[in-house]
Amino acid sequence: MSLSTYTVTGMTCGHCVSSVKEEVGEVPGVTGVEVDLATGRVDVSGDTLDDAAIRAAIKEAGYQVTA
Repeated sequence: MSLSTYTVTGMTCGHCVSSVKEEVGEVPGVTGVEVDLATGRVDVSGDTLDDAAIRAAIKEAGYQVTA
């Protein structure tokens, strides 16, 4: 199992968190997504994680990855 951490900007509410979880959760290989609204930290776990696909999913949800 792999774990990747991203810092996401632009999230301001619970709906934002849900949007990121939903989009990232649909990426093949992702088995878990944890989002901390206060810090913008997004932890993604899975067997085989595609960094570009996860970043694209976050962008599709309407947010920016800063790290």
